[in-house]
Amino acid sequence: MFHKYNIMATSKKRINISLPSDIEKVLEKIAARDDLPQATKAIQLIRMAIEIDEDEILNRVANERDAKNAKFVPHKDAWL
Repeated sequence: MFHKYNIMATSKKRINISLPSDIEKVLEKIAARDDLPQATKAIQLIRMAIEIDEDEILNRVANERDAKNAKFVPHKDAWL
């Protein structure tokens, strides 16, 4: 009997990516080094990359706001 919906065993989003051979080799080596499946290591690396990207964006915003005549906002007022 077929169900109307295919229910996957996980609620995680799955993506299919093609890796250049040099990236594939590095991922294989560092996953083995850390005794992790390649997919788990890839997720860790993606998380790190997202954090770095966020840091760069926040740094850019902070630098734009750090002007000579910038208005000071007390900490307690900034987090209302």
